[in-house]
Amino acid sequence: MNKHSKEQPAAENPEELLDLKLTKPEKWAAGIPAVSAAMVDILQEAGFVRGMEGLFKMNKKGGFDCSGCAWPDPDDDRSPIAEYCENGAKALAEEATTKKLTAEFFAQNSVEELAKLNDYEIGKKGRIAQPVYLPKGATHYQPISWDDAFKQIAAKLNSLASPNEAAFYTSGRTSNEASFTYQLFVREYGTNNMPDCSNMCHESTSVGLADAIGIGKGTVTLNDFYDTDVIIIMGQNPGTNHPRMLSALEKAKQNGSKIIAVNPLHEAGLMGFKNPQTVKGLLGISTHLADLYLQVKINGDMALLLAIEKLLYKAEMETPGKVFDHEFIKNNTEGYVAFLNHLNQFELEYLAAEAGIPVAQIQQAADMLKNTSRIIICWAMGVTQQKNGVATVKEIVNLSILKGAIGKPGAGLCPVRGHSNVQGNRTMMIWDKPKPKQLDKLKEVFGFEPPRDHGYDVVESIQAMHAGKLKVFFAMGGNFLSATPDTLYTADAMRKLEMAVHVSTKLNRSHLVHGDETLILPTLSRSDKDVVNGEAQFISCENSMGVVQMSKGILEPISKDLVNENQIVCRLAKATLGSRSVVDWDTYEKSYDAVRDVIAKAIPGFEDYNKKVRIPGGFYLPNAPREGKFESGQNDAKVHFTMSDLPKHDMAAGEYRMTTIRSHDQFNTTIYGLDDRYRGVHNERRVIFMNEQDMAEAGFKEGEQVDLYNNFGGRERVARLFVVVPYNIPQGNTATYYPEANVLIPIDSVAEKSNTPTSKLVFISIKRHVVKADK
Repeated sequence: MNKHSKEQPAAENPEELLDLKLTKPEKWAAGIPAVSAAMVDILQEAGFVRGMEGLFKMNKKGGFDCSGCAWPDPDDDRSPIAEYCENGAKALAEEATTKKLTAEFFAQNSVEELAKLNDYEIGKKGRIAQPVYLPKGATHYQPISWDDAFKQIAAKLNSLASPNEAAFYTSGRTSNEASFTYQLFVREYGTNNMPDCSNMCHESTSVGLADAIGIGKGTVTLNDFYDTDVIIIMGQNPGTNHPRMLSALEKAKQNGSKIIAVNPLHEAGLMGFKNPQTVKGLLGISTHLADLYLQVKINGDMALLLAIEKLLYKAEMETPGKVFDHEFIKNNTEGYVAFLNHLNQFELEYLAAEAGIPVAQIQQAADMLKNTSRIIICWAMGVTQQKNGVATVKEIVNLSILKGAIGKPGAGLCPVRGHSNVQGNRTMMIWDKPKPKQLDKLKEVFGFEPPRDHGYDVVESIQAMHAGKLKVFFAMGGNFLSATPDTLYTADAMRKLEMAVHVSTKLNRSHLVHGDETLILPTLSRSDKDVVNGEAQFISCENSMGVVQMSKGILEPISKDLVNENQIVCRLAKATLGSRSVVDWDTYEKSYDAVRDVIAKAIPGFEDYNKKVRIPGGFYLPNAPREGKFESGQNDAKVHFTMSDLPKHDMAAGEYRMTTIRSHDQFNTTIYGLDDRYRGVHNERRVIFMNEQDMAEAGFKEGEQVDLYNNFGGRERVARLFVVVPYNIPQGNTATYYPEANVLIPIDSVAEKSNTPTSKLVFISIKRHVVKADK
């Protein structure tokens, strides 16, 4: 029996194995298998008519944005067949499902029984059809009216000794409109405790880029990919995490671009692409993607970047003025000489060893870069979720400004955000550390004094819960427990809450690990029709490249008792703040246009919002670095070279580096299925990928059952019952799926400056599985 079952439901997936089957890993992504897998999910969940109606309008002009990744839609030539990927279709299947959870379902299924299911099984139960409430001491969720739900939440919020005893989390799915009213309510209520999913994933990018170039966003457009010479892809697996990026990479290759892939695992989506929308792809012919594959050690990226820069500097010395862009460096940067002195401190062979890449391969990369400035560098969480994540982002900037590869066509920085509108959330001021000028603007527009002290981010919120400083936790979407680090620590923290509220579309594990009281407020999904005052409405979202466009759902909601996120915020604000509010919540509740009108006054770049957002394809937000204008953290209109040390990895004997990854059958914590087709893993998620030589030296065999241990900070963390799978990964490195391995990620192992959990580097030991005795 699970150790929590008598007192509290389990916080983790069950320690149970299924029926693992292994096949040879693929060397290409997409193709007919992707189409088939997508259609199976659509037909099973939504049915043919409803499913195809949704697919035809997803990511189309006048349609709705996919709720999956934030990869941009093409400005012009959107596919007439399918402007979505396999995982986008699966995301639609999840929200367009006809299965629904009614009062009868919750009456028949206790919280404890539901928690015994794995995350896949929980998610497949269906859409939540009405608000439900778990009172203190209760074993089952029970129906509650919307009015009573808002009264309960408002009474609890107003009973707190301070607004800072509450935290308000945001998932990346939330629209611009709902994000704006949400932060407005939270700040009028009186706190900046606004943790969000960026804190866990991309905060290192936001901090690093804002400090280096004056904006925490990328500088490229999608069209830059079609007219560039070299694309570097670091810490990112587009075939699984951003599959529509493959089409852009294919087009880049057709136009003569070279691709350098940097990843510890050989990933199918970095090697080849069978485009199912082309005759070539349908015939099974793949486009070769990576011209050079650098199989770096986990967190060897900084060493690799320094080694490339060192080789480029050597080439510059041999042919002065031919390799570095001295005009750009002179006009736009500071610290060039100091940076070169810093670079000269490192020995090339040492950097190569730290990266895990032979010098000859690094030389190949330098040779591909030295004669062009049309370079795009892409990265994701493999870079950001490291202790030195901010420093690595700044090293990417160093390489770009040496080459003058920013602020010109076909060149720039491309952080690839993982969740649709996570970037828009931050633009709408979902942030625990708002800038004074942002708060000044809120005061000017609305007339109240917003709180000025910084609030809690995700890690700080969990720690504050654990310490009893947070009494109420409100989550606008997401699966907080499964997404966050140190699962058992986080679960213990959430059990200390007096109230948790989850705005959700589907059931997840965060609903099942609870404190005194919990409410689930069901909301509309992106694909659902959103009708207010008898008129179909639309929301807006911002993609990874700063394009804001409309999103209009077209499917009939599965329940008449669903409320959109903006209405939830406005009704909660009225119930909580009452007559002391100076905000016209009634108007904002009834009209997205009214919300957009006030966003136009409060957020720079959104002037004429209602007019511009109605233009098919949307509009680009201002981006000064894209135009060659910079404002570093030192406010001198220059990009400053950064001098960073190499990370030190103090590993005990017998320890391995471990990174957490997604399977191909999941998006973030949503598990679509139990197969990782590209890596050849079927019907199992509790696996650890190991180098075959490591396996031989440790005496492990394929299929052997093991337990994983982490002892950071003197506290033992254990992930039990995993299966060893041999894989092409550097020696001393391993990989596991999240959320199953999140229990091993220490709550206090975070990136410097960004406080992002170090989910992409955990030191573990591996032991043969020990069967626990029942207590």
